[in-house]
Amino acid sequence: MLDRKYILENATAVKQNCTNRNVQVDVDRLVELETARHAILQQVQELNTQSNVESKKIGQAKDEAERDALKIKARVLRERKDAAQSEHDRLEEEIKEIQLAVPNMAHPDCPVGVDDKSNLELGRGKHHPREFDFAPLDHLELGEKHDWIDFEGGSRTTGNGFYFLKGELVLLDLALQQYAVSELSKRGFTPTITPDLAQDSILEGIGFMPRGPETQIYSIENMNLSLIGTAEITLGGLYSGKTLADSELPIKLCGISHCYRTEAGAAGRASRGLYRVHQFTKIEMFAFTLPEQSPAMHEELRQIECDLFDAIGVPYRVVDTATGDLGGPAYRKFDLEAWMPGRGESGEWGEVTSTSNCTDYQSRRLNIRYKIKDKKGTQFVHTLNGTAFALSRALISILENHQNADGSVSVPECLRPIMGREVMGR
Repeated sequence: MLDRKYILENATAVKQNCTNRNVQVDVDRLVELETARHAILQQVQELNTQSNVESKKIGQAKDEAERDALKIKARVLRERKDAAQSEHDRLEEEIKEIQLAVPNMAHPDCPVGVDDKSNLELGRGKHHPREFDFAPLDHLELGEKHDWIDFEGGSRTTGNGFYFLKGELVLLDLALQQYAVSELSKRGFTPTITPDLAQDSILEGIGFMPRGPETQIYSIENMNLSLIGTAEITLGGLYSGKTLADSELPIKLCGISHCYRTEAGAAGRASRGLYRVHQFTKIEMFAFTLPEQSPAMHEELRQIECDLFDAIGVPYRVVDTATGDLGGPAYRKFDLEAWMPGRGESGEWGEVTSTSNCTDYQSRRLNIRYKIKDKKGTQFVHTLNGTAFALSRALISILENHQNADGSVSVPECLRPIMGREVMGR
């Protein structure tokens, strides 16, 4: 969340940022409440001081009558203090509720717009959309042809939006995971298998809404636990409440996890098949940095995403995400959109990765700090995240871009040593 003092001192800029990000937050109300809270806090402190002074006088009273009078005066002061404290605490809760809804400030260079239609294309990868000399199949048709994807079985066992991966597609999925983890390990990321569940307080700290009508999260009934929608949640929560030494930073983690999302409201041809499902595996990058390190780290994460998709031979474009499509915690976010020949009527770009610099927005909520040796005080770390592979969408991009006229699929060269084959489905 944003620092409360910053909000008060920059209320106009914060309100404009909320407008740019298409977020409805009553910043003026927060300022009004905080002013009242501060005044009441002074009352609490003054009443507490007066109560302590009167209490000390009781032992010095000349007689019982004076002692009783002093007791009554001290009690009245305590009651007034307690009443003021209760009002202060009520205001604090209301302020915090509003404060948690205030999004991070956006980078000055972010394109301003209410949704992804305002995203700005920054560049494209090494590979270009392919001109097929045959009628290409989409990933669902390829999956059905080779019995690689079974949505019907997933529906019977679990429900709509769940599926079974089978045969060679499982090997491709595992090869992508192994390749990504190997590449990230070479670049200094620590491989980490995270829990699939997290406490609701951790989800809230990262910026997810664990419960409520608009949530995309599956929550466990009668428990303070929810299924994670990304390893960003568990990786970010790993150091919650911790103070790190500045010499430890940056910390770079590679998270391997299942991800669960309700995907409420998702529909249409562009979302069919594996593109938008309730469960998938993801390889996630996460970094804790010093504030001055985060811009360079953000560029590093973006470059890694580009390198991975260049390696698997998939065309993509990089977009600078518009303010209205950023999500609350992100200061700036870059997306990779892969070309998917089977998406839409004749092929479309579809998001496959994103990387965000969340500055100190998440660390402030999770209380993750760092300390510089021999200096007083602590500061909040910066947190960043980036997708290496969301496996379901990476599979779509490979199947549809590397298919052959006979319905087989060429395995990307970098994955062939892992899979032990050059072609699938032949």
